[in-house]
Amino acid sequence: MPSHLFADRPAQPPEPGSVDALIKQTRRLRGEVDAVRRDAVVDDDDAQGRWQRALCDLAVHHLDDLGEHLGQLKEGMPPAVEAAPGDPALSAPLEAGSDLTRVGSAEWNLLTDEVSWSEELFQIFGRSPEAGPLSLDELGSTLFSEDQPLLTSMVTACLVDGRPIDGEFRIVRADGRVRTLQMRGEPVLDPDGCTASMWAVLRDVSDLRRSQRAVRESRDSLQRQREIAQTEHRLAVELQEAVLPPWRGSLRFPHGSSGTLDVAAHYLPSATSALIGGDWYDALELPDGCSMLTVGDLTGHGVTATSGMAMMLGALRGMAMAGIAPGPLMGWLNQLLETSVQPALGSAVCCRFDPARRVLTWAQAGHPAPLLFRHGSGRALAPPEGVLLGATSGANYGQAEVGLEVGDVLVLHTDGLTPRSIEFSRADGTERLLALAPRFSAARSAQDIIRMVIEEFGEGEREDDACVLVARIGT
Repeated sequence: MPSHLFADRPAQPPEPGSVDALIKQTRRLRGEVDAVRRDAVVDDDDAQGRWQRALCDLAVHHLDDLGEHLGQLKEGMPPAVEAAPGDPALSAPLEAGSDLTRVGSAEWNLLTDEVSWSEELFQIFGRSPEAGPLSLDELGSTLFSEDQPLLTSMVTACLVDGRPIDGEFRIVRADGRVRTLQMRGEPVLDPDGCTASMWAVLRDVSDLRRSQRAVRESRDSLQRQREIAQTEHRLAVELQEAVLPPWRGSLRFPHGSSGTLDVAAHYLPSATSALIGGDWYDALELPDGCSMLTVGDLTGHGVTATSGMAMMLGALRGMAMAGIAPGPLMGWLNQLLETSVQPALGSAVCCRFDPARRVLTWAQAGHPAPLLFRHGSGRALAPPEGVLLGATSGANYGQAEVGLEVGDVLVLHTDGLTPRSIEFSRADGTERLLALAPRFSAARSAQDIIRMVIEEFGEGEREDDACVLVARIGT
């Protein structure tokens, strides 16, 4: 930043037309950014929204400063301060009618102890021109105590070492308001090369720094939320993998025999959500030779939903092993969910298959009924009475029975299999599954049927995760 005393010729002002064009562009851009800022809806829990709003605020402050500086450049240096040292673009007064003064200039003469302040600097300090400008010693008394050493080192570097200065400090105005100022300056030398005075430009950057701090804090908050979400997702996945049966093919119940029930299942993740839901599937061989089949879903996502799912599935397995029938079992699950620490709603279907009689006994709680496929066609079983788990206290759950034949296929699924948006032109999940009946009848195993379901519903169109369980009645 060379001193004005050593300039070979005065700086040539820019063409007015070019500055006018820049001012118009800046004003237009400022209006567009401000419109985006006003339209932003910020929720206290929305870290991303707060960060975006803070960035808009910061951009507005920068554009305000740019507009003011361009206005100063357009007006040029007024005659009253032409002899004053400093940067003309920063020392000139602001545009008339400006609501906020941000830049002022000063000079401290070491030979005469004379101090010159621009009108804007008096406004920045909240000081009346009649009270006069502050000397360097008096200037230090307005600073925060912890910032005073910084000003001392800056002044020393300028006056003793002859170096330009650039730093920030906080002042307390006469009206008690705290402002952050940026001070840039340099020594002015006499013809002998000695320091004659120090000039400086002081800029009020309080609003700018506040906006930058808001951006930084919002960004840090957003980053913390992302890290928490990633951790919760990892924990939910690990918990789900630890609880759900890790099947990679078909299972045959009961074990050790020719097999009467061929079972396969699959978990289909959500296409739009990074969080794991509370869907489950399970098949279990019971002590009396029967088999238990179940699928279900708890509301919510993340660790809360998967931990609740683990609790429900553990209770369901224990009661099934104890011989409790599907209807009463649903009643106990409803009471368990109702009294849990983290209340939620759930839907479920539980089936008990007796291979000796080939009879399926089942109950449901606000859940899609099992689909029965036989001889190339399919239908949904008529559901017994049953409301959502956790919806009401003391709910009763009915049971239904259906006889099965060799070659029959049962399909149990949760309601996240298809999108929840209203699409009158598309069949729902049940209809689309029933339409696969001819292909199911030709399948050689339950795992083949699972592959057909995955091909039909894919991995990229669901708004929620889902589970599918297939049981094929063997000889």
